[in-house]
Amino acid sequence: MASIRRTSSPAYPDRLYPNGIPSSPSSKLLSNPKYSSPVSSFAVEARRFLSGAFFLRYPLRKGSNNWRRALFRCLVFFLLGFLLGMMPFGHDAGDIRSHDFSFEIKPPHVNAQFEKDSRGQVWREDSVVDSVNLLVKPSPEVNSTFTSVPKTQLIVVTPTYNRALQAYFLNRLGQALKLVNPPLLWIVVEMNSASMETAEILRKTGVMYRHLVCTKNMTDVKDRGVHQRNAALQHIERHKLDGIVYFADDDNIYSLELFDSLRDISRFGTWPVAMLAQNKNKAILEGPVCNGSQVVGWHTNEKSKRLRRFHVDMSGFAFNSTILWDPKRWRRPTSKPIRQLDTVKEGFQETTFIEQVVEDESQMQAVPTGCLKVMNWHLHLEVPNFVYPSGWVFPKNLDYVLPIK
Repeated sequence: MASIRRTSSPAYPDRLYPNGIPSSPSSKLLSNPKYSSPVSSFAVEARRFLSGAFFLRYPLRKGSNNWRRALFRCLVFFLLGFLLGMMPFGHDAGDIRSHDFSFEIKPPHVNAQFEKDSRGQVWREDSVVDSVNLLVKPSPEVNSTFTSVPKTQLIVVTPTYNRALQAYFLNRLGQALKLVNPPLLWIVVEMNSASMETAEILRKTGVMYRHLVCTKNMTDVKDRGVHQRNAALQHIERHKLDGIVYFADDDNIYSLELFDSLRDISRFGTWPVAMLAQNKNKAILEGPVCNGSQVVGWHTNEKSKRLRRFHVDMSGFAFNSTILWDPKRWRRPTSKPIRQLDTVKEGFQETTFIEQVVEDESQMQAVPTGCLKVMNWHLHLEVPNFVYPSGWVFPKNLDYVLPIK
């Protein structure tokens, strides 16, 4: 009968040795007194301790105390994990006492210098983040200044109509309004129907807009701009839009400083406008004469318009929209809608409209203070009898033959 002899190998745990540890060349070498040393004997003892404490070499038997050894091992591992988790890594002893056991979330320290500008607003000149001392000590002035205050909305009303330079005027005004800080609403009004060309220009500007149509019968219209502005005023009144209303014709030129100054208006604001004379050889100034923020007089150079109560251009004033739909707030004597009049003589639409908004110059505000700057210009650049393609699109390329000399 053939017999199978099982070799002594660590793969068979049931073969035990007197000391509980399988023999190996390394163990024999360490147990040999010839090669023994204090270091090697310490290694042997440590190996025996670890093998006895952390590795279960004997099978569990009923009535043995192996469960105590397993519980002891769990306790040792738990204590080691807890101590390792509480160990400070990357901090010195001073930081351990002051930061490691604190559960308070502290923002980074900012070394900032603050100064006041001409408007009394506080702005930050320099800031350096300190990554070591994570402490913040803000001053009361800084906390009270950086509160978020919503800006006043600007409601820009622009009447437009089909003509040669309409695309140029709308694109130029749209690019200017795109640079104005929001919120801003651009209300563009056309007569009879909304053209696709105008709608495409408004979409490409990136400005928030509303495209309105004035349905007034053209046979009864004396001045189309008056009825277009009235359509915008009716829209503002119906939807109770809150902001500063400004009539900005598309053929005028405006500075960005003007739109920033409009937000300072409380009720009604006005400013001078530079205009080209009819002979286009000189420029005239039309608008208020100011003493600080008060309006004390008017600039005028046209004899035909000296009978006007308020000498101001249509693009030379702005007012609070709540005057249109909240008469009690401004103590208006009547709740009759405020509209421009088409029945008055040409050139008197401005003054008859302003008379419905304010009583006199005491309720007006100079923009900017002192009226020392010209911020928009009326240049009369319209070209009469100019032929342009339908829809502003050429049906085919234009060929031009250059003569050879």
